[in-house]
Amino acid sequence: MLSTHLQRAAGALTTSRPSFCAGLARVVRPACSPAAVADSHAGLNGATVAGDRPHSNGYSFHTSSPFIFGSPTAEELDVFKREAAGHNARDDHSPAAGFSTSASSSGSSTHSPASTSTPTPEPPKYKYPRVLLKISGEALQGKNQGGIDPLVLNLVAEEIAEAHHAGLELAVVVGGGNFFRGCSAPKGMDRAQADYVGMLATVMNAILLQGALEAMGVETRVQTAIEMREVAEPYIRRRAIRHLEERRVVIFGAGTGNPFFTTDTAAALRAAEMNADVFMKATKVDGVYDCDPMKHSHAKKYDKLSYRQVSLDGLEVMDETAITLCKENNIPVLVFNVMERGNVLRAAQGHSVGTVVEGF
Repeated sequence: MLSTHLQRAAGALTTSRPSFCAGLARVVRPACSPAAVADSHAGLNGATVAGDRPHSNGYSFHTSSPFIFGSPTAEELDVFKREAAGHNARDDHSPAAGFSTSASSSGSSTHSPASTSTPTPEPPKYKYPRVLLKISGEALQGKNQGGIDPLVLNLVAEEIAEAHHAGLELAVVVGGGNFFRGCSAPKGMDRAQADYVGMLATVMNAILLQGALEAMGVETRVQTAIEMREVAEPYIRRRAIRHLEERRVVIFGAGTGNPFFTTDTAAALRAAEMNADVFMKATKVDGVYDCDPMKHSHAKKYDKLSYRQVSLDGLEVMDETAITLCKENNIPVLVFNVMERGNVLRAAQGHSVGTVVEGF
């Protein structure tokens, strides 16, 4: 049965492409004696003939009749190339060529499933695709005198989750002022020791925020500058960047791990280390004012400031160390009200939200 099909296929090929078969017959020679093969360039690829079989690199041939591939001469190759070139020109009118041409033309004229399928939408383009978000402890306490306001915690988590699902890469630094501040430690307490207590307070907020985010289906990692492996990963810069690339929200706790540095400075440092496009400082007010808007009704809001103006005017955006870090690494600072829904996403898209500090 197989030989019958092969004979039919060979007959069809001979009928449709006689020139090709004639050229092929010159290159692939019929059976001949081993001596003739040896005289014609020593068999296959220059291999010597042993007995009545050609050299086969360790593989044996099991054929009923010997069929040996000979090496064509240069004249035979030239003839084959000329005939093949003429045959290709004639193939445009042959049945086989008509079949291939019609197949290709039908593929171009008809709509295949791939061409009719809707293209995948491109991810939205943001002005700031990678964000370092700083959340103060006071913002998390809401209207309480201290601790965590669950409603505020969920609101902040929803803002982060919305921005995360929209495609932003988010790293978060949390403060600890709702529990303890090193700078307001009891009289007589060592300042360095008080700052370490404040660092532990930031870890408490980080774990609480992680729990709220993961309850909303957002994969989150907490990294701390002070090792506490039982509750969080130690801070490793390359691992944190990898988490961001793997679409995880990274929360940094314990500040810089050193006393005498604020969490604003820690956030500026992490923004530089994470190659963040912007430092967003989430507060309870909608920007930077020339005086406290909670105490003075005539307070003037700034829409845009330079790093130099912040320093010269003594505006309480952040401490001097944090501002200097952002200035030296050319990281814009955006101060906005986190209590307004959608502000994180709108700010990342480049809309006018809060106050922007950039430029010299």
